[in-house]
Amino acid sequence: MIITNVNLVLENEVVRGSVEVTDGVIRALADSPSQQPGAIDGNGGWLLPGLVELHTDNLDKHFTPRPKVSWPPLSAMRTHDAQVVAAGITTVLDAVAIGDERDGGTRQDNLDRMIHTIINSQRQGLNRADHLLHLRCELPHETTVPLFEHYVDLPEVQLVSLMDHSPGQRQFVSMTKYREYYQGKYGLSDPQMHEFEQRQLALSAQWSDTNRTYIARLCRERGISLASHDDATSAHVLESHHLGMVMAEFPTTVEAAVCSHQQGLMVMMGAPNVVRGGSHSGNVAAHELAALGVLDVLSSDYYPASLLEAVFMLAEDDRNSLGLAEATQLATVNPARALGLTDRGILAEGRRADLVLVERHQGQVYPKRVWCRGELAF
Repeated sequence: MIITNVNLVLENEVVRGSVEVTDGVIRALADSPSQQPGAIDGNGGWLLPGLVELHTDNLDKHFTPRPKVSWPPLSAMRTHDAQVVAAGITTVLDAVAIGDERDGGTRQDNLDRMIHTIINSQRQGLNRADHLLHLRCELPHETTVPLFEHYVDLPEVQLVSLMDHSPGQRQFVSMTKYREYYQGKYGLSDPQMHEFEQRQLALSAQWSDTNRTYIARLCRERGISLASHDDATSAHVLESHHLGMVMAEFPTTVEAAVCSHQQGLMVMMGAPNVVRGGSHSGNVAAHELAALGVLDVLSSDYYPASLLEAVFMLAEDDRNSLGLAEATQLATVNPARALGLTDRGILAEGRRADLVLVERHQGQVYPKRVWCRGELAF
């Protein structure tokens, strides 16, 4: 397969040219058009490496499309897979929450079904994208460690993140924002909200520190990449660094992001934060961190199409120094390197032919074709 008449988004520059693919691998790149008959005409669009997504709970909404509605697992997986591929994502870590009962238990009820479906659909070759696992460990719960021990040795587990969504800290330093979010999500009255807060605080005091230390040790022993979540202060970051984290997911303040970057943790922010112009929780905006040079990874989080859109938005934002090549790194080679996946993430000879052909219409980016290992997936 040859794709020609495209802007090749290489690791450090954008070059007009063509690419040749053989047996699912990039065999050659050229800074000139191909004259071969049958070459695919890219119509002057952009050819990017397939996007690498480290943190998305998009599968949740397909398993439970409405409250108390449980969807057939393979149907849910097929829809999720199609959605991420259509967004230009060719490697995705499906994030499953362990020890999270904030939704009344739905996530926990779905846990085994989701993990079983992800693994088996991937092993049977049913998916278009490459699906791996991200275990999101909600620390303030007695079931978190037993569940983690049950799943941690699955070979598909590539990333573990440690979370504590207790009121008054990290993501929800602001109690006002905390109450707005949970009362809006679950329809809690003021007395119910107070009871909910007290329960979360008690669970955090009992379990968080112990679970954090134990899970981090198991990850270090197994060589599994580890991420902090919602760090808000330098003290949080230094603790994360001490525990062996390689990534800081969604730091909530400039202080935490800058300190994470200085300590060698890759700073991840949500692509929806970029598209919307700020955090829905009132925390630091991703574009601020890009302007400071401390943004390393983007994640689509809850909206797959946001990842590609955020790349182009950051590349055109004159508040930072990112060009398209540098902005693309945030969603390709940087997240791949965080996991030690050295076979993908850049357009280079010998790398996997995970490719996204992008066009723009009226300022909007459109993935026109997506290839996974050289096979047309969208």
